Amino acid sequence: MNTPLTAVLAGCGGISSAWLKPAKDIPGLKIVGLVDLIEENARKRAIEFDLSQAVTGTNLDRVLDSTHPDIVFDCTIPEAHLPTTLAALHHGCHVLGEKPLADSMVHAREMVAAAQTSGKLYTVMQNRRYLEQTRRIQQFIASGAIGPLNTVNCDFYLGPHFGGFREQMDHVLLMDMAIHTFDQARFMTSADPSSVYCKEWNPPGSWYHHGASAIAIFEMCLPGTKNEIVYTYRGSWCAEGLGTSWEAEWRFIGLHGSLKWDGNQVITAESVSQVNGFWSDVRSHEIPVYTNTEKTEGHASCIREFVEAVRTGTVPGTICSDNIKSLGMVFGAIESAEAGKIIYGL
Repeated sequence: MNTPLTAVLAGCGGISSAWLKPAKDIPGLKIVGLVDLIEENARKRAIEFDLSQAVTGTNLDRVLDSTHPDIVFDCTIPEAHLPTTLAALHHGCHVLGEKPLADSMVHAREMVAAAQTSGKLYTVMQNRRYLEQTRRIQQFIASGAIGPLNTVNCDFYLGPHFGGFREQMDHVLLMDMAIHTFDQARFMTSADPSSVYCKEWNPPGSWYHHGASAIAIFEMCLPGTKNEIVYTYRGSWCAEGLGTSWEAEWRFIGLHGSLKWDGNQVITAESVSQVNGFWSDVRSHEIPVYTNTEKTEGHASCIREFVEAVRTGTVPGTICSDNIKSLGMVFGAIESAEAGKIIYGL
């Protein structure tokens, strides 16, 4: 049953379009308010998405007081996630927020605690979990076809010239992009991090202010087991030529075989068919399709899952109490890079 729900969206910058388009198509969900520090941005979104009845404004509390929504969609910048989320929870709203969960682990823990106290959902947008290939890989690894994992490697190399705020950020690669890749690693392996060692640098000629390149080595473990996985991340946002996919290039090594993903459409896997002398005999695997297409449409799938959870009381995959572990990988890597040592207890 499509229980009627209302929502206010805060932060009407570029990313809000990727939220409003699928949100408008969810039966029974009505956008009743748009908030931005520049009210003209909110008005433009109202016109663009035919939301003429939506209240627009620059003050979230006032818009929430006048609309009494069930849901707040938080598309603000990371530094605004704490006050936006706390205000929404205070008004009795469920929250789905843009990544990263928070701009610090202190703020993240405060937000998780506030959500748990309020009894409302606070969930984070991790749209890379909701891609077909990500889902196929997670499903295949969970099947045990290549055995328990012991090693995961990924490479991320691109040279985007964004301009604007990203080029002035500290730890730009780790803070703004690696959260996606780290969360994908957790999702595809079903493992959680325990420690990290990271080297971060800004190569000569970089057009970024700080931290455009990084290499991180994580120790991870499947919950309830002692199966250790070493996960390495190598990345750069100022690598001109021979670019990878935005989803990175991946290799998963298990006890009985390996899987590779080019980050686009090509996934290949082999496992041992017979131990036979110097080289083992191997066989190729077809990677089964992922049949639940409702879970493979990026932003739209994450938003739909969240709305369904609000309606049914189920727990979405990117609930804040779980997603804080992905954020911990980011801030653990930053702490390691700054201290020059391994950081434990992620």
